[in-house]
Amino acid sequence: MATTIPAIKADAEARMKKCIDVLKAELLKLRTGRASAQLLDHLRVDYYGSPVPISQVANVTVTDARTIQVQPWEKQMVVAVERAIMTSDLGLTPNTAGQVIRIVLPPLTEQRRKELAKVVAHEGENAKVAIRNVRRDANHHVKELLKSKLCTEDEDRKAEEDIQKLTDRMIKDVDVVTRHKEDELMQL
Repeated sequence: MATTIPAIKADAEARMKKCIDVLKAELLKLRTGRASAQLLDHLRVDYYGSPVPISQVANVTVTDARTIQVQPWEKQMVVAVERAIMTSDLGLTPNTAGQVIRIVLPPLTEQRRKELAKVVAHEGENAKVAIRNVRRDANHHVKELLKSKLCTEDEDRKAEEDIQKLTDRMIKDVDVVTRHKEDELMQL
Protein backbone atom coordinates (compact mmCIF):
# COMPACT_ATOMS: atom_id res chain seq x y z
CA MET A 1 0.00 0.00 0.00
CA ALA A 2 1.23 3.48 -0.86
CA THR A 3 1.93 5.70 2.14
CA THR A 4 1.52 9.15 0.61
CA ILE A 5 -1.18 10.77 -1.46
CA PRO A 6 1.13 11.42 -4.47
CA ALA A 7 2.18 7.76 -4.38
CA ILE A 8 -1.46 6.65 -4.28
CA LYS A 9 -2.29 8.91 -7.26
CA ALA A 10 0.71 7.67 -9.24
CA ASP A 11 -0.21 4.04 -8.54
CA ALA A 12 -3.82 4.68 -9.55
CA GLU A 13 -2.75 6.36 -12.80
CA ALA A 14 -0.39 3.51 -13.68
CA ARG A 15 -3.09 0.91 -13.00
CA MET A 16 -5.68 2.85 -15.01
CA LYS A 17 -3.28 3.10 -17.97
CA LYS A 18 -2.74 -0.64 -17.72
CA CYS A 19 -6.54 -1.11 -17.99
CA ILE A 20 -6.50 0.87 -21.25
CA ASP A 21 -3.53 -1.16 -22.53
CA VAL A 22 -5.45 -4.38 -21.82
CA LEU A 23 -8.47 -2.98 -23.68
CA LYS A 24 -6.29 -2.14 -26.70
CA ALA A 25 -4.81 -5.65 -26.66
CA GLU A 26 -8.27 -7.21 -26.51
CA LEU A 27 -9.52 -5.04 -29.38
CA LEU A 28 -6.55 -6.04 -31.55
CA LYS A 29 -7.86 -9.61 -31.44
CA LEU A 30 -11.14 -8.54 -33.02
CA ARG A 31 -11.14 -9.07 -36.73
CA THR A 32 -12.01 -6.11 -38.87
CA GLY A 33 -12.31 -6.19 -42.63
CA ARG A 34 -8.65 -5.24 -42.96
CA ALA A 35 -5.73 -7.64 -42.54
CA SER A 36 -3.43 -7.06 -39.59
CA ALA A 37 -0.45 -9.09 -38.39
CA GLN A 38 -1.54 -8.45 -34.78
CA LEU A 39 -4.64 -10.53 -35.46
CA LEU A 40 -2.57 -13.68 -34.87
CA ASP A 41 -0.57 -12.39 -31.88
CA HIS A 42 -2.63 -14.22 -29.26
CA LEU A 43 -2.41 -17.60 -31.02
CA ARG A 44 -0.04 -20.21 -29.57
CA VAL A 45 1.71 -23.00 -31.48
CA ASP A 46 3.06 -26.21 -29.98
CA TYR A 47 6.83 -25.89 -30.48
CA TYR A 48 8.59 -29.03 -29.26
CA GLY A 49 6.20 -29.44 -26.36
CA SER A 50 5.78 -25.83 -25.25
CA PRO A 51 3.21 -23.29 -26.47
CA VAL A 52 4.80 -20.22 -28.08
CA PRO A 53 3.33 -17.27 -30.03
CA ILE A 54 3.16 -17.74 -33.81
CA SER A 55 5.47 -14.74 -34.24
CA GLN A 56 8.27 -16.72 -32.54
CA VAL A 57 8.15 -19.59 -35.03
CA ALA A 58 7.16 -17.80 -38.23
CA ASN A 59 7.33 -14.57 -40.16
CA VAL A 60 3.86 -12.95 -40.19
CA THR A 61 3.29 -10.29 -42.86
CA VAL A 62 0.37 -8.53 -44.50
CA THR A 63 0.58 -8.89 -48.28
CA ASP A 64 -2.49 -6.82 -49.14
CA ALA A 65 -5.58 -5.35 -47.47
CA ARG A 66 -7.24 -8.76 -47.02
CA THR A 67 -4.35 -11.25 -46.90
CA ILE A 68 -2.02 -12.31 -44.11
CA GLN A 69 0.97 -14.45 -45.00
CA VAL A 70 2.63 -16.73 -42.45
CA GLN A 71 5.95 -18.34 -43.31
CA PRO A 72 7.25 -20.73 -40.61
CA TRP A 73 11.01 -20.84 -40.23
CA GLU A 74 11.05 -24.63 -39.91
CA LYS A 75 9.29 -26.89 -42.42
CA GLN A 76 7.76 -29.15 -39.74
CA MET A 77 6.03 -26.13 -38.12
CA VAL A 78 3.74 -25.54 -41.12
CA VAL A 79 1.17 -28.09 -39.91
CA ALA A 80 1.28 -26.82 -36.30
CA VAL A 81 0.80 -23.20 -37.36
CA GLU A 82 -2.01 -24.17 -39.74
CA ARG A 83 -3.74 -26.14 -36.96
CA ALA A 84 -3.42 -23.23 -34.50
CA ILE A 85 -5.07 -20.86 -36.99
CA MET A 86 -7.89 -23.29 -37.81
CA THR A 87 -8.71 -24.06 -34.16
CA SER A 88 -8.59 -20.40 -33.09
CA ASP A 89 -11.67 -18.32 -32.32
CA LEU A 90 -11.02 -16.15 -35.39
CA GLY A 91 -13.00 -18.27 -37.83
CA LEU A 92 -10.29 -18.15 -40.50
CA THR A 93 -9.29 -20.84 -42.99
CA PRO A 94 -5.60 -20.95 -43.92
CA ASN A 95 -4.47 -21.91 -47.44
CA THR A 96 -1.11 -23.67 -47.53
CA ALA A 97 1.18 -23.71 -50.54
CA GLY A 98 4.45 -25.44 -49.68
CA GLN A 99 5.90 -23.61 -46.69
CA VAL A 100 3.75 -20.49 -47.03
CA ILE A 101 0.38 -20.17 -45.32
CA ARG A 102 -1.98 -17.52 -46.66
CA ILE A 103 -5.06 -16.36 -44.79
CA VAL A 104 -7.60 -14.44 -46.82
CA LEU A 105 -9.98 -12.43 -44.64
CA PRO A 106 -13.50 -12.59 -45.99
CA PRO A 107 -15.43 -9.33 -46.00
CA LEU A 108 -17.55 -8.86 -42.88
CA THR A 109 -21.32 -8.94 -43.25
CA GLU A 110 -23.35 -6.07 -41.86
CA GLN A 111 -24.76 -8.36 -39.16
CA ARG A 112 -21.28 -9.52 -38.12
CA ARG A 113 -20.08 -5.90 -37.99
CA LYS A 114 -22.92 -5.04 -35.60
CA GLU A 115 -22.11 -8.08 -33.43
CA LEU A 116 -18.45 -7.05 -33.28
CA ALA A 117 -19.46 -3.47 -32.43
CA LYS A 118 -21.38 -4.88 -29.44
CA VAL A 119 -18.28 -6.84 -28.40
CA VAL A 120 -16.22 -3.64 -28.65
CA ALA A 121 -18.75 -1.78 -26.49
CA HIS A 122 -18.72 -4.62 -23.95
CA GLU A 123 -14.90 -4.62 -23.77
CA GLY A 124 -14.98 -0.83 -23.34
CA GLU A 125 -17.46 -1.16 -20.49
CA ASN A 126 -15.25 -3.79 -18.82
CA ALA A 127 -12.30 -1.38 -19.03
CA LYS A 128 -14.41 1.41 -17.48
CA VAL A 129 -15.42 -0.89 -14.62
CA ALA A 130 -11.76 -1.80 -14.04
CA ILE A 131 -10.82 1.90 -13.98
CA ARG A 132 -13.60 2.64 -11.49
CA ASN A 133 -12.35 -0.21 -9.31
CA VAL A 134 -8.89 1.38 -9.33
CA ARG A 135 -10.52 4.68 -8.31
CA ARG A 136 -12.34 2.96 -5.45
CA ASP A 137 -9.10 1.36 -4.23
CA ALA A 138 -7.22 4.65 -4.41
CA ASN A 139 -9.96 6.48 -2.49
CA HIS A 140 -9.94 3.69 0.10
CA HIS A 141 -6.18 4.10 0.59
CA VAL A 142 -6.59 7.87 0.98
CA LYS A 143 -9.32 7.30 3.60
CA GLU A 144 -6.97 4.98 5.47
CA LEU A 145 -4.34 7.73 5.50
CA LEU A 146 -6.96 10.08 6.93
CA LYS A 147 -7.97 7.54 9.62
CA SER A 148 -4.37 7.04 10.68
CA LYS A 149 -3.92 10.84 10.78
CA LEU A 150 -1.28 10.87 8.02
CA CYS A 151 -3.22 13.49 6.03
CA THR A 152 -5.78 16.22 6.75
CA GLU A 153 -9.42 16.29 5.67
CA ASP A 154 -8.60 19.01 3.12
CA GLU A 155 -5.84 16.84 1.62
CA ASP A 156 -8.27 13.91 1.58
CA ARG A 157 -10.91 15.91 -0.26
CA LYS A 158 -8.35 17.32 -2.74
CA ALA A 159 -6.94 13.83 -3.38
CA GLU A 160 -10.41 12.43 -4.08
CA GLU A 161 -11.09 15.28 -6.52
CA ASP A 162 -7.78 14.62 -8.29
CA ILE A 163 -8.48 10.88 -8.46
CA GLN A 164 -11.94 11.60 -9.90
CA LYS A 165 -10.43 13.91 -12.56
CA LEU A 166 -7.93 11.17 -13.44
CA THR A 167 -10.77 8.64 -13.66
CA ASP A 168 -12.81 10.92 -15.93
CA ARG A 169 -9.78 11.43 -18.21
CA MET A 170 -9.10 7.69 -18.45
CA ILE A 171 -12.76 6.90 -19.18
CA LYS A 172 -12.66 9.46 -22.02
CA ASP A 173 -9.58 7.63 -23.34
CA VAL A 174 -11.54 4.35 -23.25
CA ASP A 175 -14.35 6.02 -25.20
CA VAL A 176 -11.87 7.24 -27.83
CA VAL A 177 -10.31 3.78 -28.21
CA THR A 178 -13.69 2.02 -28.52
CA ARG A 179 -15.07 4.65 -30.92
CA HIS A 180 -11.98 4.28 -33.12
CA LYS A 181 -12.39 0.48 -33.20
CA GLU A 182 -16.13 0.76 -33.97
CA ASP A 183 -15.37 3.16 -36.83
CA GLU A 184 -12.76 0.73 -38.14
CA LEU A 185 -15.33 -2.09 -38.01
CA MET A 186 -17.99 -0.14 -39.88
CA GLN A 187 -15.70 0.83 -42.78
CA LEU A 188 -16.31 -1.17 -45.92
